[in-house]
Amino acid sequence: MEKSKVAVVACPDYEPARVKESLQKGLEAIGGLESLVGKEENILLKPNLVRSAKRERAVVTDPEVMDALITILQENGYENISCGDSCGLGTPEGIAKEAGLKEVLEKHNVPLKDFLTSERVETADGKFLMIAKDALDCDALISVSKMKTHALERITGAVKNQYGCISGVYKKLGHTHYPNAESFAHMLIELNQKVAPRLYICDGIVAMEGNGPTSGDPVSMGVLLMSTDPIALDTVFCHLVNLDPSYVPTNLYGETLGLGTWHDDRIEIVTADGTISEEELKRKYGNPNFNVDRRKARKKGALDLLEILGVFQSRPYIIEEKCKKCGVCVESCPVEGKAVRFDNGRRNPPVYDYKKCIRCFCCQEMCPQKAIQVLDTGIQARSEIPLRHAHAGYDVTNAFAWRHGVIRLECIFVGAHDNSPRVNGCLQFLQ
Repeated sequence: MEKSKVAVVACPDYEPARVKESLQKGLEAIGGLESLVGKEENILLKPNLVRSAKRERAVVTDPEVMDALITILQENGYENISCGDSCGLGTPEGIAKEAGLKEVLEKHNVPLKDFLTSERVETADGKFLMIAKDALDCDALISVSKMKTHALERITGAVKNQYGCISGVYKKLGHTHYPNAESFAHMLIELNQKVAPRLYICDGIVAMEGNGPTSGDPVSMGVLLMSTDPIALDTVFCHLVNLDPSYVPTNLYGETLGLGTWHDDRIEIVTADGTISEEELKRKYGNPNFNVDRRKARKKGALDLLEILGVFQSRPYIIEEKCKKCGVCVESCPVEGKAVRFDNGRRNPPVYDYKKCIRCFCCQEMCPQKAIQVLDTGIQARSEIPLRHAHAGYDVTNAFAWRHGVIRLECIFVGAHDNSPRVNGCLQFLQ
């Protein structure tokens, strides 16, 4: 059985000549451009332009990576090149300008598509996706993602990048149709199969850890990843940050549904100097301290009741001191009637109705102030959510912690309904 090749090339910074050389080495290691894309084909480059941010924040694909890629393509006789994305907030042109990408595209005479025109594509589960026609009509799509954490899927890399192929107005609909990590992952797998990128590149020179994909912290990883298998690429990403790849839903279901493989015995990690092992990869390029959710995925069964009660659920929380009351979180919420609203007036931060919240974390992803954090209600209570926030309407949060196989009540935060069935049910369960 032929293994999926993933190229890992060291690149310590965004010095243009170094980025270009690293890209060339990686492409050669996986067979070369001409083995992947014909020179007569119409090529669409798909970067990550999720929202406006300065390039140093590591929110979007760095312009130097795009510059080097376009330069390599054009120097090798590829002329039919365009670039496109659908943003979560703002316009591709505005985001590209702030990040420095617009200047790069203009230098190379590469048009920027806005993905406004879409086509309805039926899915296996009887639903549909509104996919940008530019992504469907191109001959060869090259996905150029950014190495980041993600509140819903743990990481966003090769696979998740294609959600930008959904036309902007329909992104919210996608989150309501696929409201949890598992269903959303299934959709992402099918979306990748529909648009079928020919090549996946991941910018990990400077990655994002922590509260990603837009509010986290930049961290140097010093690598570029390349592959024709997005699952294998994201698996190598996981190894680099000491995360079990099977904990990432897109990896797990991606193999099941035939998009790629996450099993190490089916992946060949290649460098400019030849094949290396997983252990050597971690030793040379890994960052075991990378801030990502490494908790084991919970199994169904004994914890189902707690899930129903809302105990073991990740939830978005507003950090009041950082909130500017801009309303972006309210605007980005895809739920009908809104799960986050200005119920206390525009002078106060918005508040969540967790009964409506589908945990898509669009609010956290789009917040321009890094004022929203996703916390797990099953983690032991911490100082991030002090008691003074109880008035904001939290039901039960950060309530339980595992201690020697026993669930122990650490603390409980309640809103106005501190005698609610949810709270009483939790307390009774613990007795």
